Amino acid sequence: MNLPNKLTIFRIILVPLMVIIPFFGIKQEFLGIPIEYLIIDIIFIIASITDKLDGYLARKNNQVTTFGKFLDPLADKILVLAAMVMLVEMGKLPAWIPIIVLAREFLVSGYRLIAVEKAGKVIAASKWGKLKTVTQILAIILAFVDLHKFGECFSGVLQGGDLILNFIVTILMIVQVIATIFSGLDYMKGAKELMK
Repeated sequence: MNLPNKLTIFRIILVPLMVIIPFFGIKQEFLGIPIEYLIIDIIFIIASITDKLDGYLARKNNQVTTFGKFLDPLADKILVLAAMVMLVEMGKLPAWIPIIVLAREFLVSGYRLIAVEKAGKVIAASKWGKLKTVTQILAIILAFVDLHKFGECFSGVLQGGDLILNFIVTILMIVQVIATIFSGLDYMKGAKELMK
């Protein structure tokens, strides 16, 4: 097994590690932020870095494999959706956001499987898909250190730094939802052609 594939597997292993952190009941804070949120965030950041690194190494060293093509996007979805579900459980994110992301991932994954099986072609990510990925990762990283709920910046109860961070997280989440929807529609246009 090559290094890019090992990094992909490592990313999947990091997900349960990230998910079990709240069970340790760490109550301490650092700069007003619960340490358990910071640990979760650090694990998520490391996993996100491996996402970029494994793809880069696979292309650079000509180590692109069928296993990697299958597992890499799956690992990304597991990581992002696990983090979003955790944010919902923490009361920081409304459930409709990960529901939209999950629905899009099912549709796109199904389309990609059909495209590979019927037409023998691998579907590359569109500009909308790339925007979705970048904004999702940034929004999730910031959401773990934002102590407030999604969209509280618009309720007028936040001030100063709290207001700015919550506003940035809210805008990034909205942008990633829009990019998620448009990238899904983009894939569905291709699916229509494939079905013909």
